[in-house]
Amino acid sequence: MEVIPLAFDSFGARSMCTAIRTKDVSIVIDPGVALGPKRYGLPPHRLETKRMAELWEDIKREVKISEIVVVTHYHYDHHNPESTELLDGKKILLKHPKEKINKSQMARASYFINKLNAEIEFADGKEYEFGNTLIRFSNPVFHGASPKLGFVIEVFIDDGKGSFSFSSDVEGPIYKDQTEFLVKSNAEIVFVDGPMTYMLGYRFSNKSLESSVENLKKLIESTDVKMLILDHHLTRDLSYMDRIKRVIEFGDALGVKVMTAAEYSGREVNLLEALRKKLYDEDKQ
Repeated sequence: MEVIPLAFDSFGARSMCTAIRTKDVSIVIDPGVALGPKRYGLPPHRLETKRMAELWEDIKREVKISEIVVVTHYHYDHHNPESTELLDGKKILLKHPKEKINKSQMARASYFINKLNAEIEFADGKEYEFGNTLIRFSNPVFHGASPKLGFVIEVFIDDGKGSFSFSSDVEGPIYKDQTEFLVKSNAEIVFVDGPMTYMLGYRFSNKSLESSVENLKKLIESTDVKMLILDHHLTRDLSYMDRIKRVIEFGDALGVKVMTAAEYSGREVNLLEALRKKLYDEDKQ
């Protein structure tokens, strides 16, 4: 199994897009990339816009050669409803568009699905086999700390030689059900949308952070995970390493590598959104 991060916040734009290649099938999870419309009261910097365009080209190349595309929910950093021609003829495994979903995502799902020229299946709580490759989906779980932002489905992939789990936007994981699927999957490589600490004390509570830390420690000590990738909402915070220091240290003690998607890919960590104010200040000099 080959696990290839295509676009992540640690690369410089909002995304969790990941490619999985096995001997049986090629898969792309959440082919979307976006920018935060406002940060520090500022619009995206030109370097962010450039990086997003570069990452979108990488995503498009991989989608073109993939057979299966997974969409875990309908936020625009996880799918692109204006480029559905890329999905023509593919098998699309989707979050259910009408069940366990908020009004905003329901409208986006309808718009997206009505444009698809592809084989679609609603994947919530289901599993699929492609040769020796198994793809299993969780039941819908909260996008973060409440149903306000809707629900997501988590993903597990096993080809008999390697295993991978993908949390989607759990913003932690904060809750038992968000964590339980990852623990039961017992994957060797786990990609998690870490705690949303850049909004700590505003839209993300200290209690949620503490719960996330404890759940990540549980994941480390209760499974065969070898590499735990924490990214997305977490890496919108310049102090992300301090926020998860206890997780990193706990992983080190048990021989589990905790890192960003950029580090996993051998790339430089480049938190362009979190650096937006600095980038604009430098332009003025």
